[in-house]
Amino acid sequence: MNNSVKDILRRIPQVDFLMRQLGDEANLAAAREVLDGLRQGVLSGDITEIPDDAEILTMIAEKGAKTAAFVLGRVVNATGVVLHTNLGRAPMLQSVAEHVARVALGYCNLEYDLESGSRGSRMDGVKARLIRLCGVQDALCVNNNAAAVLLALSALCDAGEVVVSRGEMVEIGGSFRVPDVISQGGARLVEVGTTNKTRLADYEAAISHDTAAILKVHTSNYRIVGFTETVSIEDLATLAAKHGKPLIYDLGGGCLTKLSRHEPTVQEVVSQGADVLCFSGDKLLGGPQCGIIAGKKAYIDKIAKHPLYRALRMDKLTLAALEATLAKYEEGRQEEIPVVAMLKKSVQRLEQDAEELISQILPRPDIFTASVIMTQGQAGGGSLPAEIFPSYAVAISPKSMPLQELERRLRGWTIPIVSRIYRNELLFDVRTVSHEELSIISDAINSIFGGNCHE
Repeated sequence: MNNSVKDILRRIPQVDFLMRQLGDEANLAAAREVLDGLRQGVLSGDITEIPDDAEILTMIAEKGAKTAAFVLGRVVNATGVVLHTNLGRAPMLQSVAEHVARVALGYCNLEYDLESGSRGSRMDGVKARLIRLCGVQDALCVNNNAAAVLLALSALCDAGEVVVSRGEMVEIGGSFRVPDVISQGGARLVEVGTTNKTRLADYEAAISHDTAAILKVHTSNYRIVGFTETVSIEDLATLAAKHGKPLIYDLGGGCLTKLSRHEPTVQEVVSQGADVLCFSGDKLLGGPQCGIIAGKKAYIDKIAKHPLYRALRMDKLTLAALEATLAKYEEGRQEEIPVVAMLKKSVQRLEQDAEELISQILPRPDIFTASVIMTQGQAGGGSLPAEIFPSYAVAISPKSMPLQELERRLRGWTIPIVSRIYRNELLFDVRTVSHEELSIISDAINSIFGGNCHE
């Protein structure tokens, strides 16, 4: 180390001196991080002059504020993708969130029967509602649908064979694949049919003494079209019953109300004869992240007794959110649930929202252009892959800054705004924007391009 580098390093103030100036022990870690950064910068040659003490104190305060800030927070979803996995999928209805808050703010009767004064089951509330809504004998919940499928296979098919069509060997997010789930559940996979055609005879030929179950997987995140053939749930249920085997149906993003002619509801699948049904709570149902297992009591009882269930069971806040969401379905008020409301929002209403948004944006034709355009969206979250949802968006084309810079600045806003770039324009699709969030977007745009609002 040469003398000039040593001289620069000596100008870095001591942490004790800086902490006396700050008077806040909470910034100690930030101070050490800033000073370490300065030292490393000097040693690497990137820093040749040390900032003055006032500037270093500012750097520490900014670093401390950034460290203290929560990573997880609210964002405005202006992408038009309703079940955006990266943005938390289903948003929660306000009344549901209020119920969760009431449960969270004190003790609750999670496993306590208030009537008898004895130990109760955490599943009592949601179980009763699921039985009524789905038309099943019994139900239980775990922390997501992948866990639901894994638990069902582990409990019902350990060391046995599971018969699955080759056309249903799906992969969902994170390289999570059906064959892997089957093997993790302790079962052996038996593939039948081909990618595009599987017949009832294929299943019949594969069933043996070692068969533990027939598994049908709903292709909820893609469609095979053209020269295809699949076996109906009714036929598979009859075949399974003939051989005394359960028919397990992985529905993926199950819905309790009709949202598409291509997507079966949970009630339809149950009426067609599935013995055990697994589906998500935070997709088309519009509730919190969870996996729901519903079906015949004999199978649900066996699943509930498996040791893995305790490791995968839901916590009190998720249970509270799910029960409050299910209550909306029982009350016939499911269209208040944000996911259902967004997917069913009319094109006329979407156009009105887009017109209202653009009316709030201050015109600056010399700096940017803004227009209302028709666009197309998707449900997202591996749901309704064949459905295209016509929508409206406000398209912004800046002249005073790169498009990517505008998109970045909006992501860094007080309430981050996530939009999408399409054909050299930044689109704000109003399908996923609440009425109250329109002003958040317009205020941000007006501020960035010279309005009165502040970042």
